[in-house]
Amino acid sequence: MGKENIEKYSKRYALLKSVAGFWHNAVFYRKVIVIGRENINPDHHLIFAPNHQNALMDALAVLFTQDTQMIFLARADIFKKRVVAAILYFLKILPVYRIRDGFSSLKGNDEIFIKTIDVLKNKNGLVILPEGDHAGFRRLRQLKKGICRVAFQSDEATGYNLKIKIMPVGLEYSNYSRFRQVLTVVYGKPIEVSEFVGLYKESPERALNELRTRLSNDMKNNMVHIESEEDYEAIDELRSIINGKFSDDIKSPKFFRDRELIAKMNALITSNSDLYNKICSLSLQVKKKAKALKIDYRLLEKKKHPLVWLIAGLIGIVVTFPLYLYGNIFNLTFLEIPNLQIRKIRDPQFHSSVRYGLSLILAIIFLPVFLILSLLIFSSWGIGIIIFLTLPLSGLFAWNYYLQFRRIIGGFRIRSYIRNKDKEFDLLRQNHKELVEQVAKL
Repeated sequence: MGKENIEKYSKRYALLKSVAGFWHNAVFYRKVIVIGRENINPDHHLIFAPNHQNALMDALAVLFTQDTQMIFLARADIFKKRVVAAILYFLKILPVYRIRDGFSSLKGNDEIFIKTIDVLKNKNGLVILPEGDHAGFRRLRQLKKGICRVAFQSDEATGYNLKIKIMPVGLEYSNYSRFRQVLTVVYGKPIEVSEFVGLYKESPERALNELRTRLSNDMKNNMVHIESEEDYEAIDELRSIINGKFSDDIKSPKFFRDRELIAKMNALITSNSDLYNKICSLSLQVKKKAKALKIDYRLLEKKKHPLVWLIAGLIGIVVTFPLYLYGNIFNLTFLEIPNLQIRKIRDPQFHSSVRYGLSLILAIIFLPVFLILSLLIFSSWGIGIIIFLTLPLSGLFAWNYYLQFRRIIGGFRIRSYIRNKDKEFDLLRQNHKELVEQVAKL
């Protein structure tokens, strides 16, 4: 599979995608919530436009929530080495040349443009990250004009017969870099490029600007967008304090709750600036004190932490400790080894990409080894296969075991603060209670 036939169906790519997609959706993330899938018509010629906050994981979020073999555009400088370029073409990624790559290299975009038309005609789905580069903030930045230019020129080159549509995509991560987080992918309603064709024929620059503005607004409507730079930290933390307990809720996803909360805070800026500032201040205070006292927000929400339940939980932890150790065969191999490598990565937004990529490679290498060892160690093939299948399940158990252990220790810690009448903890509880009450009034 090379550049010349990148839009064609590939069985090898399909196999890799199915394996990598399973690891992404079922192992690396504990839950992938997809909203708006009904807005996607596979018979349409679509350009997908996701927000770009989490490096390579943003592209994978779109890829692994779609059935088609989508084509991606990426900066051309990563294609310099022939071996790397061959791998990228196999992964269905095309280069885009920029002025910084050399003025003469821009001619290469002519060939890429022709190929994007083939992709759109074939209905693969073309993915362009319109912000250009990534940034670890829940805010949409200024969009580049490239995606709009590709849409107009592709439509024009085909006599405006393709009826190209741009699909705004919102991506939201409960945490950018950790394992076993929640990923929410929101597909908005497609933008008909044909609505801007008349203006494009009269004034291409105006049409580019208007389509970009429309796309920017639609993307903001389908993602968690915190406009304020000054109060970003306070509002971002407020989402966790108020809505963190709804992270796994599929019927009423946290995504919608976060957007509603942000909208109310935005309205509060003009209607009651004093209350707005108070809520922001309380949010930062709760964050600071909870971190200092090592208190999880979910534990803080509980009114009581019965000693009987904490002791029962601790007994359960002790009894199941051997299973926890067994589960760590899986976790230490596939989850902890990648953690050793991210220390070398300066950009924190690449941490999850490195974790995912290395854990997948390790899985492809070691899972067959574990299967062979299981079959060799146990005389019965049936038992060997069962033991092998328990590895990933016990790994997930070990992960949840660790979380439960932290909750129990947190419960004992809170009881200790209460027993000793810790003033800092009392202040934390008062601030948290006041914050929740003030937000509830909104």
